[in-house]
Amino acid sequence: MTEPFTLAIDAMGGDAAPDIVVAGMELAAERHPAARFLLVGDEARLTPLLARHKRAASVCTVQHTADVIAGDLKPTAALRMRNSSMRLAIDAVASERAFGVVSAGNTGALLALAKIVIKTLPGIDRPAMAAISPSARGDIVMLDLGANVACDARNLVEFAIMGDVFARTVLGLTTPSIGLLNVGSEELKGDDRIRLAAETLRNSHVARQFHGFVEGHDIAAGTVDVIVTDGFTGNVALKTGEGALKLIGGMLRQVFSASIAAKLAYLLARPGLERLREWLDPRRYNGAVLVGLKGVVVKSHGGTDAIGFAHAVDVAMDMVVHRFNERIREGLTRIGNTTPAAAVAAEPT
Repeated sequence: MTEPFTLAIDAMGGDAAPDIVVAGMELAAERHPAARFLLVGDEARLTPLLARHKRAASVCTVQHTADVIAGDLKPTAALRMRNSSMRLAIDAVASERAFGVVSAGNTGALLALAKIVIKTLPGIDRPAMAAISPSARGDIVMLDLGANVACDARNLVEFAIMGDVFARTVLGLTTPSIGLLNVGSEELKGDDRIRLAAETLRNSHVARQFHGFVEGHDIAAGTVDVIVTDGFTGNVALKTGEGALKLIGGMLRQVFSASIAAKLAYLLARPGLERLREWLDPRRYNGAVLVGLKGVVVKSHGGTDAIGFAHAVDVAMDMVVHRFNERIREGLTRIGNTTPAAAVAAEPT
């Protein structure tokens, strides 16, 4: 091998792996014909699948392993599985055989392995999980979504810088607006850590982009392009949003099936409802990125299908092609010149 693989793929991670993974790679190969992928998994199961998906076979090289990290395995136990498909895919990034990794497997195991094996970028205290969400004004970025339950001011500032780069890279925004999720929009609201993070951002190179504090309703409203918060609050907000979407979908089905008149109304409204369903399709938002590591790490939803997995690969490709990590380093260098010493020393409250 003279050139690293573009991405390493955990072929055995996910509820319907490896079938949906290989089918997803068929779509990814069509979108990214110049990319090369290291497909890590059980060769006996992958070979017949690749025989049916010629495009995927043309861009994938199989690395065999029969070991798989189960979805309910604890991260501590996963760390001891040296030959699992997830571990070997992550090892490929750590050894620079690949620029990034995509897995639909055990989230806790992926977080633990990525932090320990790939390690964080210089200047990053903790990595964060970032993803795209829909809003009334278009797609937005949220982070952290669960990688860090407790965060200090320094972490929040780092998340803001990484979220800015993420929005530029994936959403194509030139000057994304940034907001800190808080219990109110007033400057005096919140605890010391979030107020200190806000002060730091107001005195940084992203000051013109920093909107200030935002509240929960601002997420769906699209008040800002980047929502920054700790992993506990971010994960609760994410799951609440997912639940709200399911509730609305269920209520719409009930309304339009309640009577003959309602069914006729559905036929009239169907084109608009189809556009709405496409806009809110969770597969379109599949692919959370663990930002702040020395390599690209993308977590696909475990229950996704081939279309969703291919979208996660798209997200990882954006990270690689647009030099995501290099741009984070540049942003951290600039923020380092304006960060108050107190921000570095602040502790979680």
